[in-house]
Amino acid sequence: MSLFNVMDIASSGMSAQSVRLNTTASNVANANSVSSSYEATYKARHPVFAAELQRATQDLSPGTKVQVLGVVESQKPLQIEYSPGHPMADENGYIYKPNVNIVEEMADMMSASKAYETNVQITDTTKRLFTTVLRLGQGQ
Repeated sequence: MSLFNVMDIASSGMSAQSVRLNTTASNVANANSVSSSYEATYKARHPVFAAELQRATQDLSPGTKVQVLGVVESQKPLQIEYSPGHPMADENGYIYKPNVNIVEEMADMMSASKAYETNVQITDTTKRLFTTVLRLGQGQ
């Protein structure tokens, strides 16, 4: 595996974790929103990742990039609360809250942040290796 492949893999990992961080931030920002209907209620979103295995097996390269396949809405049930005095209550007195679990989202955010940081460190180390190899080539 060349150092260029390492940079490609780390950069795809940073890109994927950036999508994960943005999605998690959106979930946290909408966690306390309220709606008057099931359809209009915010639903938690999560990115779907895949390793580019087919390309890796064709190239016979040991590393694989991360690919973001898309962002999907959570299928967990929404929180329905009886609150007839609430201005957003429907005709039956219910309000609808997102299916966002703040504790899970914060754990996911910390995990994504650490994964992003690890990819940055890999990129920095690879850059230092490039620099060292160039200096050796110059005879320093």
